[in-house]
Amino acid sequence: MGFKRTLFTVRIFVFAATLAIALSFSSCKQQPLAEEPFKVEHAEWLNNATLYEVNIRQYTPEGTFAAFEQHLPRLKELGVDILWLMPIHPIGEVERKGTLGSYYSVQDYMGVNPEFGSMDDFKHLVSQAHDLGMKVILDWVANHCAHDNKIVEEHPDWVVRDSAGNAVSPYDWTDVVQLNYANNEFRDYMISALKYWIEEAGVDGYRCDVAFMVPTDFWNKVRKELVSLKPMFMLAEAENVELQQFAFDADYAWEFHSLMNEIAKGKKTVMDMDRYFQKELATYPKNTIKMHFTSNHDENSWHGTEFNRMGKSVKAFAALTFTIPGIPLIYNGQEVAFDKQLEFFEKDEISWTPNAEFTDFYKELIELKRNNTALMAGAKGADMFRVKTSNDINVFAFIRENEQDKVFAIFNFSPLEQIIDLEGEAYKGSYTELFSNDSFSFTEGSKITLTPWAFKIYIKETP
Repeated sequence: MGFKRTLFTVRIFVFAATLAIALSFSSCKQQPLAEEPFKVEHAEWLNNATLYEVNIRQYTPEGTFAAFEQHLPRLKELGVDILWLMPIHPIGEVERKGTLGSYYSVQDYMGVNPEFGSMDDFKHLVSQAHDLGMKVILDWVANHCAHDNKIVEEHPDWVVRDSAGNAVSPYDWTDVVQLNYANNEFRDYMISALKYWIEEAGVDGYRCDVAFMVPTDFWNKVRKELVSLKPMFMLAEAENVELQQFAFDADYAWEFHSLMNEIAKGKKTVMDMDRYFQKELATYPKNTIKMHFTSNHDENSWHGTEFNRMGKSVKAFAALTFTIPGIPLIYNGQEVAFDKQLEFFEKDEISWTPNAEFTDFYKELIELKRNNTALMAGAKGADMFRVKTSNDINVFAFIRENEQDKVFAIFNFSPLEQIIDLEGEAYKGSYTELFSNDSFSFTEGSKITLTPWAFKIYIKETP
């Protein structure tokens, strides 16, 4: 969700729903849901992609599509594959929060926020991104809309209402009203609105806000309808395995994100990380995708920047999100180490002060993700196998390998230097380290020293 909410309540709800669905799904996942003729097939361009989130309002002093468009060549140079634009629609004025309001209070599902520019400006932005080889997805708010969205007045039964006939606002989100998915006419309207942006502007998919609050059968129909137009990327703001069966390509790795923050604070260890991956392996089928992140618009505005939350471990956890199974996210500004919580309901601005260290860091990770087949997403990528060490409480080492590529990564997730012995034989071989470009040869029983929060990503050398 794009504005402040009762996050504890929401996440407890998500966890409970996810756990119930996961237990059910894991016991019968070989039995397809009735009347659903297909499962999700990922677009080829998703397999090795890096996702980049764009906050148009705060990206430039102008806060417009045209101003952001000037950054496209830089993002192409960085290596970005998919641009996720936060909601671009007109923002409701009734019960508005702050001066400018929340992007997630949608006043018109088929309109463009005039603060950002015109429909033609948006189309030009999408066209330019496509010309540079990038895809564009829109943030879509299907669960609720602004009080003054025309559909609220024109179709009272499209909104959830209490016994007195008053529109219901979910949680403490007082600037929006809950939409009624028991109404089939409303469902048809929402699907037509989703199609509109594909047909009119050529967008390549959607990041779907609080997708877990919208009925799964609706999303299943959406997927079927949209992929009839073009290959799509659908990202669910949810952590719900059922949504990836027929509807979404990927969902949020919320639990893992929280775990990274806890490890950075010394409250959890690598052993908790190991348990997480074991549970995920048992819950999610192989072709599903988790979206991993160290920041996004919610985390930045409400919980602090990655530097606030992770301190000296920022780079280690960012590198981890690019090497474990899934798809990585960069939130705008991370590539220049921008360290500020952006205002949400007011105009704020990213400082694009160059930072070659972080820009080069992300560029190398993006290039690795794109070119190394072992790191592909979903079933295309190689499985992750843990390499045992003499200190598995603080050191997380793993291999991802297929017939073509092999990556051996080792992370010190502690504030202390670690001198460790490697166990087994799976890591043996000759490698080039990603960032230093130095060659290393590992033999059985090799020893390695890692400074606090240090990490190494070794790429198998080709004969």
